[in-house]
Amino acid sequence: MDTQTALLDVRRMGEADRLTVATGTPATELMENAGKAVARAIEQRWSARPVIVLCGPGNNGGDGFVAARHLSETGWTVRIALLGPRDHLVGPARHHAELWRGTVEPLTPGVLEGAELVVDGIFGAGLSRALDGSSVETLAAAARRKLPIVAIDVPSGLMGDTGEALGAVAVALTVTFFRKKPGHLLLPGRRLCGEVIVAQIGIPNSVLDQISPDTFENDPRLWLAVLPQLHDDGNKYTRGHALISGGYPMTGAARMAARAAARAGAGLTTIAVAPIALPVYAAALTSIMVQPLATPEDFGCLLDDNRYTAFLIGPGAGTGEETRTRALAMLGTGRPTLLDADALTAFADDPLTLDRAITGPCVLTPHDGEFHRLFDPNGDKLTRTRVAARRSGAIIVLKGSDTVITSPDGRSVINSNAPPTLATAGSGDVLSGIMLGLLAQSMEPFLAAAAAVWLHGAAATLFGPGLIAEDLPDLLPRVFRSLYGQK
Repeated sequence: MDTQTALLDVRRMGEADRLTVATGTPATELMENAGKAVARAIEQRWSARPVIVLCGPGNNGGDGFVAARHLSETGWTVRIALLGPRDHLVGPARHHAELWRGTVEPLTPGVLEGAELVVDGIFGAGLSRALDGSSVETLAAAARRKLPIVAIDVPSGLMGDTGEALGAVAVALTVTFFRKKPGHLLLPGRRLCGEVIVAQIGIPNSVLDQISPDTFENDPRLWLAVLPQLHDDGNKYTRGHALISGGYPMTGAARMAARAAARAGAGLTTIAVAPIALPVYAAALTSIMVQPLATPEDFGCLLDDNRYTAFLIGPGAGTGEETRTRALAMLGTGRPTLLDADALTAFADDPLTLDRAITGPCVLTPHDGEFHRLFDPNGDKLTRTRVAARRSGAIIVLKGSDTVITSPDGRSVINSNAPPTLATAGSGDVLSGIMLGLLAQSMEPFLAAAAAVWLHGAAATLFGPGLIAEDLPDLLPRVFRSLYGQK
């Protein structure tokens, strides 16, 4: 996968540092580069003003000493406040602290007097406990005063691996190094980090080959090369045939999913419905085919037709036995199958039956409530999805503002382009339809899921305020044109 979009957990980031030092780059040089990058980012965004740099006892504090020195050298009025005694600093942090020629004050809320900008270099992403004492008091006081805060690496009190906030406050800017961390994207971390910039400080990309990242930020670079393409010799049959199990009396969800599947490129899309629902579906759809199911056996006959290349069940389906039976029949074909909404809740009383039925390509797209009905709700979002994917054998798309897509082999993608306008009825049904359209065209399921989530967010961003779910499918052509560099 594209290493430019890799996210590094705390352990892997530490290993990247260690490998770089082992190849001859001094740790003091990496720290110099990091602190200088922080200072330059500040100078690019604010005019010179009084700054207080809050430094902790570790490497994050060392970065703060470097940033303070560079700001001071360019004419800024800079003060430093340190958590703990200065002589407790060790290694590269001690080296750079000794280069600071100004005074060093104890870190207390009182140091904020006269400051117009705060640099938070107290703790980095590796902190594994809640902030306490003068650290949490000083940051809380800065937030109350509405002082702009610049965080080095992550806001202090934010867990780099999980995005959990244990005393962290919202900052205006976060400057991190080499690659982002999961905590920059997972909520509530993403909301607290403000603008995030990634500074390159001398760590070579080659270290990624040794630390093998397994988590990535969702980006077209991950999947654009395998996104289904149109070919001159293609036809509607070569573009795949998507089949959706349509519900009744709730018909809107499946109809929106069908339109999205077609807009995502499926050559043909069919909704299978009960005869009583046929007039509703047929009147509302034109290019989407509607197949009435006169007898219970008719659904099995549809699945026996190998021309159908991917299946979806769940939107508006109901949570009863018929939905369970149809879902299991779809899974039994071994063809790509997507279960969403009611099809997930239908297995809430017996999730292991669902697990056992997943023997081929399968995507499950729960929101938090549906996830908790099927899987262990404990742990952070990234860990929970990995455990669920490994147990079930399915691609898990745990939806939300920070949607996580995880494969049973542990690869995970965190999405960051979803605007809040997607919090509207039916948007999840459209997402399932986009995913189905890509699966029908034989796109690999993990990358199809990641691509669909990104396309969904990009379409919503194009529309802006006032979005309703019905708007989303017709925005997809503009998104595709942008991806392909067309106007």
